[in-house]
Amino acid sequence: MELRKSKWQSRLPWILSGTAILLAAAAFLNPACRRQHVFASQDKPTQEKEAPRATGPDQSTSLNDQTDLNVTVYNSNIALVRDVRNLTLPGGIFRLKFMDIAATVNPATVHFRSLTDPDKLAVIEQNYEYDLLEPAKLLHKYVGKEVTLVRSYQENGTTKHEEIKATLLSDNNGQVWRIGNDIVTGTYAESYRFPEVPANLYDRPTLLMSLENSGQHKQQIEASYLANNLSWNADYVLTVARDDKAADLDGWVTLVNNSGTAFHNARLQLVAGDLNRLPANGRREMMDMAVMAKSAPAAPQFQQENFSEYHLYTLGRRTSVEDKETKQISLLAGTGVPVEKVFVVNGQNYYYHNRQNPGSPIKDAVMVFYKFKNDEKAGLGIPIPAGNVRVYQKDSKGGILFVGEDRIDHTPKDENISVHIGNAFDVVCERKQTDFKSISSNVWEMEFEITLRNHKDSPITVQVNEPIGGDWEMLNASYKYTKTSAWAAQFNVPIDKNGTSVLRYRIRAHW
Repeated sequence: MELRKSKWQSRLPWILSGTAILLAAAAFLNPACRRQHVFASQDKPTQEKEAPRATGPDQSTSLNDQTDLNVTVYNSNIALVRDVRNLTLPGGIFRLKFMDIAATVNPATVHFRSLTDPDKLAVIEQNYEYDLLEPAKLLHKYVGKEVTLVRSYQENGTTKHEEIKATLLSDNNGQVWRIGNDIVTGTYAESYRFPEVPANLYDRPTLLMSLENSGQHKQQIEASYLANNLSWNADYVLTVARDDKAADLDGWVTLVNNSGTAFHNARLQLVAGDLNRLPANGRREMMDMAVMAKSAPAAPQFQQENFSEYHLYTLGRRTSVEDKETKQISLLAGTGVPVEKVFVVNGQNYYYHNRQNPGSPIKDAVMVFYKFKNDEKAGLGIPIPAGNVRVYQKDSKGGILFVGEDRIDHTPKDENISVHIGNAFDVVCERKQTDFKSISSNVWEMEFEITLRNHKDSPITVQVNEPIGGDWEMLNASYKYTKTSAWAAQFNVPIDKNGTSVLRYRIRAHW
């Protein structure tokens, strides 16, 4: 017996050493263990200190504490929210429920700081709680727990209610209950009563922060973050006079808030420009707008300034935007803007053959544009954000009718704006190639004929843009031309009222 004990004692160091190795390996492979142990060396593991815990009850802050709010909305479906609040904070380590934030907040962009003692209020940890309270989630959280089932029944013509204690065993594609010694499935009750709301369900989007405060109790703090589903776009109404010489331009900002929270009494800023962003899903829908009643021009509500490579529009007053709300704010108003009505024909980029009816001319659409300049003389002269332009015109009785719409890009001041409203009804264009001759192995001559007929009661001028390939020269033309690019020529062809004009030109091309 003494001999066996001696052998056991002699093997004990080896056994302990092997056990230590196994424990060390388990601690390294197990993430939970790794969080609790730090190895100073291979032989001497030391216990990692646990992060300090909050000692008091959770603090909370809502819109009642808010003193300032700034919302900067970009035209790429995001917004920067800056929320300033006055709080009374305990000393030491505690948890703060920062409520009434946008449900579409990007947690990685949250920046929280104290404006009173920035060096004495530190963020240890933060979580974004978006598992919001709703009946289905509340029921699911009570799997394995007791719930009171409430059901009604008729007795002697009277509706009575029965309450039954039951344990929810499962909530997968339907409920499974334990009631006494029975297992019951299906919708057994008309309503449920729960003893409390679980701690991990919130009635509104909440940032849960672990803070450490070594400063004063009353502090002003600021939380800023980026949120999605806040967007804006510009809509314009161009009302053209009966003579097509002048127009009134009204610009409106259409602001759409689907962020999950309301913004009250906020300073509103809009950023226009092509912002570079990482790929994201979702499309912005453009909102239509009705013709606005004309009134005396009001002072501009937005102040515009350059901002980096963008343009910033700041509303000169505070405003409120409710959740799921579309708000329109006047952006600009131009009265008596000089406009020009332009008829345009663009030739095809292929040989002018009519494959269906050889020998017959090809019909081209005659497009109609309104053009004007974004300058101070026209009552404009500010950078105009991209947006939809709806064009209206008065009829013979003074009524306003819709005549077309187009989308314009961001337009700096002193640049021209062209709005395509549709195709002309009373102007017809027919084209055909009348000659094709080979001069040598790589030289050809071609002749074209474009017939324009104007059925309107007033004369017009049609701008004809002809694509021409190869190294070309104009041999002759019935109207003056301009070489607008290496591959194109432009003709301005006047047509009398109820008249016809024929454009003929011949080119020699080298390939």
